[in-house]
Amino acid sequence: MSRLEVDAPASKGEVPAGRGAWRSRSSVFWLSVPLVAVAALVFVLPVTGLLPEGGQDLTKTRLPPAFLDGGTWGHPLGTDKRGQDMLTQLMTSGRLTIMIGLVGALVAIGPGVLIGLLGGYFRGWADKVISILIDAQLALPFILIALAIISNRGSSLPVLFLVLALTGWAACARVTRATTLTIREQQFVLGLRAVGASEARIIFRHVLPNLAGTIVALGTLQVGTAILVESALSFLGLGVVPPKSSWGSMLASGQDELSQAWWIAFFPGLAITVLVLLVNLLGDALLTHHDPRKRRR
Repeated sequence: MSRLEVDAPASKGEVPAGRGAWRSRSSVFWLSVPLVAVAALVFVLPVTGLLPEGGQDLTKTRLPPAFLDGGTWGHPLGTDKRGQDMLTQLMTSGRLTIMIGLVGALVAIGPGVLIGLLGGYFRGWADKVISILIDAQLALPFILIALAIISNRGSSLPVLFLVLALTGWAACARVTRATTLTIREQQFVLGLRAVGASEARIIFRHVLPNLAGTIVALGTLQVGTAILVESALSFLGLGVVPPKSSWGSMLASGQDELSQAWWIAFFPGLAITVLVLLVNLLGDALLTHHDPRKRRR
C-alpha cells in the first residue's frame, strides 16, 4: 500500500484505509472504556447506598485500609483524620473533580479556539497581535495569574473557572491557529472565495467544521490540564474550599498526615494520576486519529 493511499483523507461514507486508522480507532475505544467506568463509579455508586457511611466519626480516625494490619472491610480504604471513610470521600469528591475538568476545558477551549481561528484565517496584523498575546500568556507562570485573581476575588468555583480560562486559552489558540493556517489554503476554501462566499460563512460553515477533530482532542487534553491545575491550587489552599471537596483538596488535607496515615494523601493522589493519565492518552489518541500523518502503518 502506498503512502498516498494511507494518508489520503477518506471520502464521505468511507472508512480511512490502512492499519494505522484501525489502530487509532481501537486506541480511542479502549482508552474510553476505563474513563466511562470511572465516571460511572463516581456518579452512580454514591446514590446506590453501597458505600460506607461518609460522616465524621472521631472514634475511628486514621483507620488503615483493609489490606493492612488493623484495617477493616467496613472501611476498605481506611479513614481520614476526622474519621470519614476514604472510599466514600473518593467517590463523592470525584464528581466535583470531573465537573471541574469538563467545565474548565470548556471555558478555556471556547475563547482559545475562536481567537486561534480568527488569527489563523485573517493573518496580517490581527494574527501578529494574537500571536504576541499567546506568547505573552504562555510566558506567565499560571500560579502568578491564579494568585493575582484569587487574592482579589477569593476562592470559589467561579473564580477557579476564571483562572482556568485565563491560563488555558493560549495553548488551545496556538494549536487552532496552526491548523487553520493549513485549512485556509485548501482548494475548497479558495473555491468558496472565488464564488463570492462571505468570510463569516467560510469560517463558521466550512473551516470550523474541519477543526472539529482537533477541537475534540484539545478539549480532552484540556480536561486533564484543568484537573491538575485545580489540584495544584487546592494543594496551596487556593482551590476548592470546604464544605466542597475534590480529589485535590483531599490530597491537600492529607499532606500533614503522611508519616502517620499515608493513605489519606495516597489514594486521592493515585486517583488524580490515573484519571489524568487516561485523559491525556485519550487526547493523544484522538489527535492521532484525526491526523493521518501521525498514524503508524
